[in-house]
Amino acid sequence: MQALNRLSNEEFKATQKHPIVLVLDNIRSMNNVGSAFRTGDAFGIEGIYLCGITPQPPHREIHKTAIGATESVDWEYFESTKDAVIKLKSYGFTIYSIEQTEDSISLADISIRPDEKMAIIVGNEVNGVDQDVIDISDKCIEIPQFGTKHSLNVSVCTGVVLWELVKQLKN
Repeated sequence: MQALNRLSNEEFKATQKHPIVLVLDNIRSMNNVGSAFRTGDAFGIEGIYLCGITPQPPHREIHKTAIGATESVDWEYFESTKDAVIKLKSYGFTIYSIEQTEDSISLADISIRPDEKMAIIVGNEVNGVDQDVIDISDKCIEIPQFGTKHSLNVSVCTGVVLWELVKQLKN
């Protein structure tokens, strides 16, 4: 680990994070939750909001994919995703739902400000982001896809979106 310059959990918590909060809207798979924590750690985001039926740590199935990231990434639970979004808006976050809508913007066309605080909402594996949450979002982002399927797995979607946003923040 030393050769890889890995930070301890304490060192990681003390570092400046990217101004991104990942919001999990009624995610049912513990593997997807664990993957979200691991991806959030990899990209150094501020935290994760777990909402609705989304499982919470500690749980063996979450830890299987998180591999300890539940200890490094700050998280909070909300019974309602809408309540989480309202809180984030009060803190000045721009709310981005990752969903295909009539007005969604391609991830390839997103341009963020360097000082922008972002909440990224990923939705339920079957139903996507709840319509009430889409309605109070500032924008919807969709990932361009070229195959026969119309969606990506939650964990893959999370990784793709965070990669692009952090890349823009770093540039």
